[in-house]
Amino acid sequence: MDPETSIAEHWADRDVYGLIVSALERASKSLDSLTVEDLAPVDHFHARGFPATVDLADRLPVEPGDHLLDIGCGVGGPARYFAQRFGCKVSGIDITGPFVDAANKLTALLDMGDRVFIEQGDGERLPYDDGTFDGAYAQHVTMNVADRPRFFGEAWRVLKPGGFFALTEHGLGPVGGPHHPVPWSEDGTGEFLVTPSETRELLAAAGFVDIECEDTGPKYLAAYRAALELAGRGELPPLGLHVLIGPTAPEKMRNSARNIEEGRTHPVQIVCGKPS
Repeated sequence: MDPETSIAEHWADRDVYGLIVSALERASKSLDSLTVEDLAPVDHFHARGFPATVDLADRLPVEPGDHLLDIGCGVGGPARYFAQRFGCKVSGIDITGPFVDAANKLTALLDMGDRVFIEQGDGERLPYDDGTFDGAYAQHVTMNVADRPRFFGEAWRVLKPGGFFALTEHGLGPVGGPHHPVPWSEDGTGEFLVTPSETRELLAAAGFVDIECEDTGPKYLAAYRAALELAGRGELPPLGLHVLIGPTAPEKMRNSARNIEEGRTHPVQIVCGKPS
């Protein structure tokens, strides 16, 4: 099985849109009057969810009218948030069909189809012309990217000169050998972790400059611990990332926290740019 198929199958074994709609109903959220804020607890499908997206957005030089690319956009929460917050357009691409289907349906419910455009595709083979975007980002995608030089090269190619590229990921820690399952892999299949220093080197080799790397481990560890405490008390809210992760969410969160504590993974946020 090729890596792309493995990754897609890992995330595609559930009715994503149906799960979200059911969770919205349990939370007494009407589909006729949804807002970006209503969806935020469930549609930012990456580690730390919505707070991680806000932290990333706070670091980025986005201007009204910019056109951004969300690589590995999931169900589209970050794309919709960026579009609303900055008054920009966002194109999103994801390899998993049910994510793309859910993303487009949710975007339509919010009447944001004129600002957010999501399609199925591969981040290692972006279907866009050179120099199309003012900025691009990938949130917790690269742990499943087999060919990082190609992935970073494609991001560089589709950016305009002077554009930014940002990513968040669980890098490989100094101890290595993560415990599984984790949200991005059940048993290590389709997992391709590298250290933060290796990521920096690969970004530089792709042509990126001004590479800034922030250690986000303490934030992620605190978030995992808080979620585990709620799960332990049986108090997880109707809307949350556990809705899409499924029944194994507590185990995966527990392993994710343990991996950070033991130095097996090293979460980081990286922002860099394409030379003008």
